Amino acid sequence: MEYLVVTLLNGVSYGLLLFMLSSGLTLVFGMMGVLNFTHASFYMLGAYIAYTISVLAGFWFGLFVAPLLVGTIGALIERYGLRLVHRQGHVGELLFTFGLAYIIVEVVQVIWGRLAVPYAIPKELSGPLFTLYSASFSVYRGFMMGVALLMLTAIFAVLKFTRVGLVIQAALSHPDAVEALGHNVPRYFMFVFGGGAALAGLAGVIGGNAFLTDPAMAAAVGTIVFVIVVLGGLGSLAGALTASLLIGVLQTGAASTDISLAALLGRVGLHIGADSPAYALASLTPAEVAPILPYLLMMIVLIVRPKGLMGTRET
Repeated sequence: MEYLVVTLLNGVSYGLLLFMLSSGLTLVFGMMGVLNFTHASFYMLGAYIAYTISVLAGFWFGLFVAPLLVGTIGALIERYGLRLVHRQGHVGELLFTFGLAYIIVEVVQVIWGRLAVPYAIPKELSGPLFTLYSASFSVYRGFMMGVALLMLTAIFAVLKFTRVGLVIQAALSHPDAVEALGHNVPRYFMFVFGGGAALAGLAGVIGGNAFLTDPAMAAAVGTIVFVIVVLGGLGSLAGALTASLLIGVLQTGAASTDISLAALLGRVGLHIGADSPAYALASLTPAEVAPILPYLLMMIVLIVRPKGLMGTRET
């Protein structure tokens, strides 16, 4: 029982980290209609910048400064790059962000090298938060969950209860009317893009030392982020949260399970021989198929509900 509880908490903490990463992309698409292929690169930049700052001034300073720097970079990219290709339509935007993602990877390798950097968890957040018999849940995992929940609350409050949030939502559906009222709609969209980049940077600050900070980290999570956005429903924050938690729990649970279907059937007297056509499939463990589970889940959901779990746009 304690193993299930800790595995579930680990899955939820991983899912909330995925939500921190995918929420920015969801906001950018929901409000600007841009599928930003550079988004995972902002996650990588957040981790590398936080690592550099932590060496000079400590983890806590980097926790606040790195997302702001990444958000500023994102805003500048929108203002002086993405906005200029916007007139070419979605194809131009996709090609621009796709190429920019490769450029950012090369820049990271030039500055920090091709090997992983020693971005470590701070000492005050290391160790177990609690232990159930032989299973323990780390302090840092709890910290990740807390930061993600605070971020979710902040996003909801800004969008629902502030003037800026109301203008952004109105500009999504009626940009001409909002601009006629005296609001600078392009400037608001720049803030949205920069805010999405900052959220990805925050995920990099939190996730970079929990997992691995290297030039391949953007590619490792990039496809998962798009799976979450599509699975939850394009433009839906609630859908992104649901999909993130679902994938986090599913992958974590599968990765920690090493018993195959053949072994389970063998315990009840149904043996599958090595010469059986089904043996290769039945001998696979959940841990071996864990990397492809998000994609299988997305295919199943899209067959049943093409708009995603909570989406309103057709995918």
